[in-house]
Amino acid sequence: MCNKISRRQFLRNLATVAGGAAASSSLFAAQSIFSNDVLNIKLGDKPNILFFAVDDLRTQLGCYGHPETISPNIDKIASEGTVFDRAYCQVPVCGASRASLLTGLRPTASRFTSAGSRADQHAPTANTLPQHFKNNGYHAVSNGKIFHYINDSRDSWSEIPWRAYDYDNDGVDWAKANFDKIWLDPDSANYISSTGRGPYWEDADVPDDAYEDGKVAMKTIQDLRRLKKKNKPFFLACGFSRPHLPFNAPKKYFDMYPQQIEIAENRYLPANKPSECSNSTEITRYSERSGWPSDTDFHRQARHAYYACVTYIDAMIGKILDELKALGMDENTIIIIWGDHGWHLGEHNFWGKHNTLKNALQVPMIVRAPGFKKNIRTEALCEFIDIYPSLCELTGLPKPTSHTLAGKSFVPLMKNPDITWKEAVYSRWGTGEAVKTDRYLYTEWTSGSKMLYDHLIDPDENINIAYEPENAALVSQLSALLNNI
Repeated sequence: MCNKISRRQFLRNLATVAGGAAASSSLFAAQSIFSNDVLNIKLGDKPNILFFAVDDLRTQLGCYGHPETISPNIDKIASEGTVFDRAYCQVPVCGASRASLLTGLRPTASRFTSAGSRADQHAPTANTLPQHFKNNGYHAVSNGKIFHYINDSRDSWSEIPWRAYDYDNDGVDWAKANFDKIWLDPDSANYISSTGRGPYWEDADVPDDAYEDGKVAMKTIQDLRRLKKKNKPFFLACGFSRPHLPFNAPKKYFDMYPQQIEIAENRYLPANKPSECSNSTEITRYSERSGWPSDTDFHRQARHAYYACVTYIDAMIGKILDELKALGMDENTIIIIWGDHGWHLGEHNFWGKHNTLKNALQVPMIVRAPGFKKNIRTEALCEFIDIYPSLCELTGLPKPTSHTLAGKSFVPLMKNPDITWKEAVYSRWGTGEAVKTDRYLYTEWTSGSKMLYDHLIDPDENINIAYEPENAALVSQLSALLNNI
């Protein structure tokens, strides 16, 4: 909910417009409260957007009820903005999830289906989110991993997208091609997998900017300093690769955690699980994974490494936000933090994404915008396709004319987190379609297999109840929801 101000205070705010940066912040606060037809806000007064994408980040953060994870900087942004407790991705894999989010379009059986999905191939006429902002006067910059491929939708950006190294290697495995940039401990070169990759985790004793994500953070800080001098708002996208495999981070972040990491309690397959719902094998491309997927020592080691990577990224976000504040731009900048899909950390002995269980679909999504109340949480169901229309509303931009956005702006939830909202949100993986309602998560596959979990009585998804006779009517109802999207 927005802060309320009196008419007298509103007029006083307008009287201080000539005051520079402070006036921009006041104007935007007023814009958040009054409709755009009341205030004719100039382009120079538009809020900036700092757009953080974090690869493979599930809701493993302090602000999502996981105090075992050290994430003070993200938690601080959560306390200053809105936390979406039940946000879901459209596809539990990098390329497809990002292409769907950045176009605002739902995936289909033939669109946004895999890690290699590209927005410019699957939706060539759609103006992407950054492209729409660029077309409306924003300076759009891409650092790190935003689209899965660096040259996807290249026209979306005002500058050539930047990465610490090239993922597109003409058919050569990206990790093998960049081995010496990803694995910084010399000993890792002694452990090469059959795919040419190194160990699935590493804790080299190096400074923050030695690894890729530290370089992304430093580049983003440099860009903030440069963008401050431009007489136009910016859309600055900053994409971090960790905690995606390999779980590589500076040693100091590993040292922040105890050796005896708590592990999942339900290290067994869900009862009545269809064969289509399976473990990801992504980790098998790396070496030194002895004990995968079920050994207790492996569970502790893998969780430890994942947590260390999360804390590393949190620290990089903190450095960027410190610079944003030091430059005096934090009060006129919208900050959004999202992880492109969930990730299993040993639940059901699963490691990774690539299925339609909650741990693969549920995602962190946090938004801090000027003029809105702090420390807001909402249980409303939201989807990644809602981000595009929401950022349009927060900045006063019209929706694109190139295509129809499939999502719904969540800005009303930032004003009143308890209002009635979506009945359901939807995801896909492979030949399966999933629908999440307030209580249930249901998946059906083209093969006829079904999977249903009651999150009220079985939040950890240990028993598939789709085939129980008493649930036949419920299954039909949920199936009808899938057929209506």
